[in-house]
Amino acid sequence: MTPVAAAYGRVLLKLSGEALLGEQTYGIDRAIARQIAREVGEIQQLGVQTAIVIGGGNIFRGVAASAKGMDRAQADYMGMLATVINALALQDSLEQEGVVTRVLSAIEMRSVAEPFIRRRAVRHLEKGRVVIFAAGTGNPYFTTDTAAALRAMEVKAEVILKATKVDGIYTADPLTHPDATRFDTITYLEVLDRRLKVMDATAISLCMDNKLPIKVFNLLTPGNMKRAVMGEPIGTTVRA
Repeated sequence: MTPVAAAYGRVLLKLSGEALLGEQTYGIDRAIARQIAREVGEIQQLGVQTAIVIGGGNIFRGVAASAKGMDRAQADYMGMLATVINALALQDSLEQEGVVTRVLSAIEMRSVAEPFIRRRAVRHLEKGRVVIFAAGTGNPYFTTDTAAALRAMEVKAEVILKATKVDGIYTADPLTHPDATRFDTITYLEVLDRRLKVMDATAISLCMDNKLPIKVFNLLTPGNMKRAVMGEPIGTTVRA
């Protein structure tokens, strides 16, 4: 039973592949993976059921390869396999923190991950296991942002926690525009109209149609994940 202190009973955490880079230019920084695992462990201790969707951009980006002449569908499948590598690395870090974890892949590969079956995923969550959804939606041309929105709806998550390298959504990129201001809350339509790079348009539209809020926060600030599930006013919330 979820403690009263937690604002959400079931969440979906969206991590980019780049989140695992740390100070590296390629691959997986074990220290960052362990930090994420510790924070996920903290929210599990609150009784919050946690699902995770992770990207693969630290290893391979299908869109970038497509721009260089590779067939887009082929490149996207390669990107999906990169997300499986990240999911297994994160699973290892979580289990070293004592967090029971299952990886469910949209592309069947039974030797390393369970196939994605919605009811099985929900059952894992109900049993207190962290579920990592790998291989995106299993289809080319769809990003892991869209996979996050889709899986969140399928398992009936109450919010998408979008972990980034900045502390919310700004009027412009705060790294290149020092005068950019941060939104505390913003609507789905404003995100689409302003073309803010929070999640891609398909993911935002899915969340808007199903009234699923998105909380954007800085992953690099220790304790932020717990603050987000406690409902504290951090980052930016996208809602109707």
